[in-house]
Amino acid sequence: MSTATAWHDVECAAYGADLPLWRELAADRGGPVLDVGAGTGRVALDLAARGHDVVAVDSEPDLVAACAERAAARSLPVTAVADDARELALASRHPLAILPMQVAQLLGSDDGRARMLAALLGVLEPGGMVAVALADPFEGIPADEVLPPLPDVLEVDGWVLSSTPVAVRPLDGSVAIDRRRQSVSPAGELTDEEATIVLDTVDPDRFARQAAAAGYTVLPHRSVPETSDYVGSTVVMLEAPR
Repeated sequence: MSTATAWHDVECAAYGADLPLWRELAADRGGPVLDVGAGTGRVALDLAARGHDVVAVDSEPDLVAACAERAAARSLPVTAVADDARELALASRHPLAILPMQVAQLLGSDDGRARMLAALLGVLEPGGMVAVALADPFEGIPADEVLPPLPDVLEVDGWVLSSTPVAVRPLDGSVAIDRRRQSVSPAGELTDEEATIVLDTVDPDRFARQAAAAGYTVLPHRSVPETSDYVGSTVVMLEAPR
């Protein structure tokens, strides 16, 4: 398992509050479902296990390889592809595209999201739906309660990996999430490092207007509830031209 895959699993794999929404949309719209920013397959594998064909796209090749390996091990109908959400080059067409866990907030700018919206139009079926999860780590949460009380922990192949958020701070129109990553080897050796994840601050209504200008029909927003460990999300719902 690569380092990128291990830390992605530590920090993302346990999240499940959004799965009921993706399952509902997939059941309603059918497949193949396009999972953008799929990582190691948290959502893609869940939907495939429920009988949906899924194309899982991520820009990180190591995560794509892990997703493909896990799907193959379970004989699940997932096609994993290394591609950039802003430059999708897929032969398939999809009735549903999902962007879970703030993937759209990792694109760096409004221009990056505009390119993503344009790229999706090229891989959606007429009238295809796009569901984009957006979150504000500060919204409605007192400053002393922003961070989860316990670290994310995973044990794999004798290693114990722990990732703890230590700061959430505004950064030039973005939000920087600082994490302390610690790993303990099977021999007991400790490695300690810092990592920062930067999320663009994106207002859901403003993003919806951007999507409308790109030719989408804006549908009513959906939501993912907050949990004790994660903030909630507003899910912007869009429909491609017919």
